[in-house]
Amino acid sequence: MEKFNIVAILPAYNEEGKIAKVLVKTLKHVSKVIVVDDGSNDYTAEIAERMGAIVYRHGERLGKGEALKTGFEIAKKLGADIIVTLDADGQHDPDEIPLVIEPIMKGEADIVIGSRTLSNSKIPTIRKIGNDVLNKVTNIASGLKLTDTQSGFRAFTRKAIEMIEVKDHGMGVESQILIDAADKKLRIKEVPISVKYGKDTSTYNFLKHGSYVFIVILRTIIERSPLLYLGLPGIAVGAVGLALTIWLLALYNTERYFSIPLAILALGGILLGVILVVTALLLYAINNLHARLRRV
Repeated sequence: MEKFNIVAILPAYNEEGKIAKVLVKTLKHVSKVIVVDDGSNDYTAEIAERMGAIVYRHGERLGKGEALKTGFEIAKKLGADIIVTLDADGQHDPDEIPLVIEPIMKGEADIVIGSRTLSNSKIPTIRKIGNDVLNKVTNIASGLKLTDTQSGFRAFTRKAIEMIEVKDHGMGVESQILIDAADKKLRIKEVPISVKYGKDTSTYNFLKHGSYVFIVILRTIIERSPLLYLGLPGIAVGAVGLALTIWLLALYNTERYFSIPLAILALGGILLGVILVVTALLLYAINNLHARLRRV
């Protein structure tokens, strides 16, 4: 481990009661710890600074995605070879950091995910059901076969961090990063980890989280292939609208009857089709421009 500059990133929001213990254990396994205080209104940042962490504060709560993005930028400036991310609330055990980074140190992976599923950890039922659904959706979107796509306990090579684009601001960042990593052909491996849950496992909170992540995955898929997921449906909807228009005109020509419901459906289909096709073309153009700028 001495040959590698290992930096840990802890996104934190109001974790003054738990972060000290997490930092004590984390500092044993890494060169430096970056705590990104995402708009906390308690003493999270002050405690982290006194514990020896590098602290960056967001003036307001921006979301986990933004916290990770900030942490990755700082880690690159610090010359990190391996970047580890884990939660600041004590859910993950920092003593398992050597286990998570081992595949990277052996040259077997670019990204390692600490999987709660592989260790048969005791997960609250609502979380298990939600994770299973999000795993399936993320795996379909990315083409991967992972058991725990929502785990925040991960390790990255510097190469992976430089290639990945963190686009989502919030909790959908876990899936978004994996979809992007799969597109970039990065090697992803899972290792079993333990997990400890607090009392924030209400059905409402997790359903809210799950719904948000699902929307992020859907948005990521559409942004990646707009012509396929927006353009083709747009053409199909527009064609239906056009067919209804022809039917409407034929009906009026033969029976002198003008159907208002049919006219509304026909106009709606044509307008929606045009909107979808134009949006697809704009997104396609933006994606191409972005890709060219990245190559410059």
